[in-house]
This record gives sequence, C-alpha cells and structure tokens, in this order.
Amino acid sequence: CKYHVVWCPKYRRPVLTDGVDARLKAIIAEVAAERGAIVDELEVMPDHVHLLVDADPQYGIHRLVKQMKGRSSRMLRDEFPHCRTRLPSLWTNSYFVATVGGAPLDAVKRYIENQKHV
Repeated sequence: CKYHVVWCPKYRRPVLTDGVDARLKAIIAEVAAERGAIVDELEVMPDHVHLLVDADPQYGIHRLVKQMKGRSSRMLRDEFPHCRTRLPSLWTNSYFVATVGGAPLDAVKRYIENQKHV
C-alpha cells in the first residue's frame, strides 16, 4: 500500500531547518529500509513533514510512523540542541495518514514535490 503521511513538530514550531531537514531525511530513509518500506517522495518543511511511502499493510503504517518519529526525535534532539529548547518532545502525538493509489498517486507526488514552492 502507498500512504501519504504528514506530521509536525510540537506546537508547529519551525525547527526543521539548518541541517535538521537533511538529517531527518536520512533517518527516515534508514528506518524505511530496515522495515522494507520504500520512500517514494519526502519533503521536509520548517514546520511539517510530507511523506509518500510504500509499506506492507500487514506490518502496519502506524508502527512504521511510530518508529520514524521515535528514532528521529531521539537522534535530532541529541544532535541539534535547538530542537530541545522550548519543546518537551520534538513531535506531536498525532499524524495524518491516507492510502493513495491509481490516478491520485501522481497528484499526491506532485503535491509533495511542490511543497517548497507553495
């Protein structure tokens, strides 16, 4: 199944800049590879993350997102001190997820690719 996933830092703070975004992309790719998921598209904005991922529905998208958010929170807060200030945790508890397929897949890919230009 292909999933469109979106999540944000706590209080929607714009902390995903200055190298944090590149490191976050590497961590997400690492977790996806370990779990056999394929990241089709990924865009990190200063205050949210858009992810288009192909994952095994039997493994569960909720488990994959939990591992991505958990590992990235721990590692980013260790490596970038500004991710610890004024934030009790890096991510909110919630996230958006929707399955994508067929014709809408191209539209979602274009939407995620163009996030930086909106």
